[in-house]
Amino acid sequence: MRVIITGSSGRLGRSLATGLAGAGHEVVGLDRRPAGLIGVDERAVDLAAPGAAGRVLEDLRPDALVHLAGIAVPFSAPERDILLTNTALAHDVLGAAASAGVGRVLAASSPTPIGYSSPGWRAAAVPIDETHPLAPANAYALSKVVIEEAVRMFARSAPGAFGSFRPCYVISPEEWAGALTQQGHTVVERLADPALAAVSLFNYVDARDVAAFVDAWLAAPADAIDGEGFFVGAADALAERPVAELWREYAPGLGPAADALEGTAPAFSIAKARDRLGWWPSRDWRSELAAASRTHDTEARTA
Repeated sequence: MRVIITGSSGRLGRSLATGLAGAGHEVVGLDRRPAGLIGVDERAVDLAAPGAAGRVLEDLRPDALVHLAGIAVPFSAPERDILLTNTALAHDVLGAAASAGVGRVLAASSPTPIGYSSPGWRAAAVPIDETHPLAPANAYALSKVVIEEAVRMFARSAPGAFGSFRPCYVISPEEWAGALTQQGHTVVERLADPALAAVSLFNYVDARDVAAFVDAWLAAPADAIDGEGFFVGAADALAERPVAELWREYAPGLGPAADALEGTAPAFSIAKARDRLGWWPSRDWRSELAAASRTHDTEARTA
């Protein structure tokens, strides 16, 4: 399948593009600055330019498109810029895909639309699934709500299958080895200080597992995905102690329902992706940190 990925040079985009290429797809990456990805046809494109999305899709005629491009971190730009950039870009790209007759279109959202960054937020239920009420607390979260609604609009009005997914806190492969995560801390630092991971309710996902999710989404029957959204996360929490032991001090918004989270269970449910797509993550922080440590020790011995 020929798959276009917008934002292919980003933290998630790099792993998604190379992962789909490794799974046998013909991948074309669109970004303002190519990242030198192996096995990916990278094109330097500014999708914010008027008509750019339509021109490139008419030229490439992909079977599928995954839209990641946009401002990826809350509060990393003025609120108005985040809202306008993310929503306009998504509408342009999804509209161009509909006009070009792209068969499958998947847009990245986020867990933030449920509103857990708000001081007064309380979870409606735990574990949190796709039915949780929306309560965006900043422009980034609001932009993702608009993107999800745009997906549903095109699902109602255009042929093909349009869907969205909410990747949890993305950790790219190099971050297991000590590179900084998107908030400027290492994974080890986030584990050592629960307050650092509590701001996202201890959620996370390996970027390569997201690639596997997208591959499963592309292969799924249209009626299982059209207009649907999915949480995509790890099968455990990014914490050394159970969330049931941590929530009162670090994430009180989860409430007493979090007491039912047993062992390493996460606050976010990925059961919908399992049940509809047959997808389940294959990586967790314990095994990935151990593998990174073994690699480091081997390199040190051979240096």
